[in-house]
Amino acid sequence: MENNTEYLVQMENIDKWFPGVQALKNCSFYLKKGEVHALCGENGAGKSTLMKILSGVYQKDGGRIQISGREEEIDNTAKAIDLGITIIHQELQLMPHLTAADNIFLGREPRTGIVFDKEKQKKQAAAVIQRLGLKIDPGRYVKDMSIAQRYMVEIAKAVSYNSKVLIMDEPTSALTEDEIEELFCLIAELKASGMGIVYISHRMDEIKRISDKVTIMRDGTYVTSSNTADISIDEIIRLMVGRTIFVSKPECPRHLSEEIVLSAQHINAGHRVIDACFELRKGEILGFAGLVGAGRTELARAVFGADKRDSGEIYVNGKKARIRHPHDAVKYGIGYLSEDRKIYGLALGLDVENNLALAAYHGFVGKLGFIDHKKLRKSADKMVDELKIVTPSVKQLAKNLSGGNQQKIVIGKWLLKNCDILIFDEPTRGIDIGAKNEIYKMLNNLARQGKSIIMISSEMPEILRMSHRIIVMCEGRITGELTAEEAGQEQIMQYAAMRSESVSST
Repeated sequence: MENNTEYLVQMENIDKWFPGVQALKNCSFYLKKGEVHALCGENGAGKSTLMKILSGVYQKDGGRIQISGREEEIDNTAKAIDLGITIIHQELQLMPHLTAADNIFLGREPRTGIVFDKEKQKKQAAAVIQRLGLKIDPGRYVKDMSIAQRYMVEIAKAVSYNSKVLIMDEPTSALTEDEIEELFCLIAELKASGMGIVYISHRMDEIKRISDKVTIMRDGTYVTSSNTADISIDEIIRLMVGRTIFVSKPECPRHLSEEIVLSAQHINAGHRVIDACFELRKGEILGFAGLVGAGRTELARAVFGADKRDSGEIYVNGKKARIRHPHDAVKYGIGYLSEDRKIYGLALGLDVENNLALAAYHGFVGKLGFIDHKKLRKSADKMVDELKIVTPSVKQLAKNLSGGNQQKIVIGKWLLKNCDILIFDEPTRGIDIGAKNEIYKMLNNLARQGKSIIMISSEMPEILRMSHRIIVMCEGRITGELTAEEAGQEQIMQYAAMRSESVSST
């Protein structure tokens, strides 16, 4: 390995094994001062694993690492932080019962003598938040924040270390357009200060816009590196997946079924959902669009019984449904895939097989009251094959799989339960373009089979591509409804920006 102080990071011939699988094989990565270096690849390609080795979360099984020209053994995260390396994980690493300030300085609390100085900590946190231009109260509890706000707290925490190397793993997946612009401005400032930034994203337009260099990985191996200006998006995708990707539009039938399978009438849930009414038809993909904080997730959780409704009625197949808890919704044939899979969708300590069966265990109970493990294994193997879940076996722990494959497991859980109504909240968040294509095909197939789908997505192209009809929300209210033929980005944004008083007056 060449000793070159021009580079902040030099990684060469990195190997990493997990039980039953080699996650990385002879991987290399180089990062210069003042460079934004994009790291691309499908889920399972090894991007996050390679960066977790650099940040001390995992230890390498082979290869060498140099930091600022000096060879280092990064044994743990504390060593990485001492070396000036900080990572913002795709899955948030915050303590929800603590404030933003507490989380930003967790383990580094300022003290006056031996006494913890909470006011000083709050001022320091406010300074970091102000530097980022964020609208976050440092004294607010994380549990009361939206996912977008929580992610920005993670960014503030990382920046507070004054790191030389900042690794961002899918930083914009839960951010609004305005928040993304703020982040990009901050990245430009950090780059100008000489910081090296590793940017992991599946959003090709972002990579082309902000990165100086791109490294592509596939199946745990290094493929190539290039100046971003010298490589096209099509070429990046081809090198990532090793095949041509074509995402078709949904098969919108000329005449959707008139059969109403789910009807929500005058749903109210505090100030988050206000007098919401909608209907879902058999075999329909009903898209829910809106800006972050519009109330889409809150409405879905109220319908599913995950959050309390103040008022309103729900009808399933024309009959009034008493849904006060998720168990009730499941009995009515409703499945819900949360936007935060690790908190609400998975049991990370269980294997793939048991995660897939979480909602359907009763279907695998034999005559003597015991689980029929042979039947369970067969069903799990079939679901892994159908969804193309990349795992050594169904006995692999869910926590050891990539984010995209974890998402597929949550989807598979509700498919195994054979629910007729499926609510998918951000089903492709953090998933690469190849996996997205598979999920789009799966949604189309489910609709063709007569399943009815509610799809919440913050990605406008996804909503337009997949929806037969589109409901738009703003400030807890439904502000518009569009057919696939009527819908366009301009029309959706008009409804998404419509204030409550405008709705009241119409």
